[in-house]
Amino acid sequence: MQKKFIIRGIAALSVVTLLAACSSSTPATSEPVSVDSTANTAGFNDADVMFAQMMIPHHEQAIEMADIALDPSVGASKAITDLATQIKAAQDPEISQMKGLLSTWGKPLAADSGIDHGSMMSGMMTTDEMDALGKLTGAEFNKAWAKGMIAHHQGAIDMANDVLANGTNTEINTLAKAIISGQTAEIEVLRGLVG
Repeated sequence: MQKKFIIRGIAALSVVTLLAACSSSTPATSEPVSVDSTANTAGFNDADVMFAQMMIPHHEQAIEMADIALDPSVGASKAITDLATQIKAAQDPEISQMKGLLSTWGKPLAADSGIDHGSMMSGMMTTDEMDALGKLTGAEFNKAWAKGMIAHHQGAIDMANDVLANGTNTEINTLAKAIISGQTAEIEVLRGLVG
């Protein structure tokens, strides 16, 4: 019985939080209660939402790094370009999947812009680091790219493990496991490239 009251209390608090967050930009005709009902039936929580909102830009940067490697002017090795192609092929559909889930849940694609979430995303490269990477060529580029992608993948694995521990959505759970499996295998390849 107490558990039901706690769950109802959390649901009520979620509605109040949602109303407060949306009050400045959402018209009075919106129906936050139906969003909350959808949230309950869809089986997701704040950890699932945060994971998707954070993993989208995390994946987008990995794809940007892959695009740099695929630029012929940097002279990346075949092993690096093959891996870059593989990363794009895996992460593009995952971005679409996470965007679709957030849309279904009635949640924004990005987290609150007033908070610096970049610090929460382990492994992300700074703008300066990305610029510096794009200026390297040949063997120097290969090594820097592999090291950067190892850190990036390790960050994604940390985020995936966190949502496995705290999230509730089955689709996010499956996605997190796929990220851990795929990126762990890629880290092993990358470590071989670093030497």
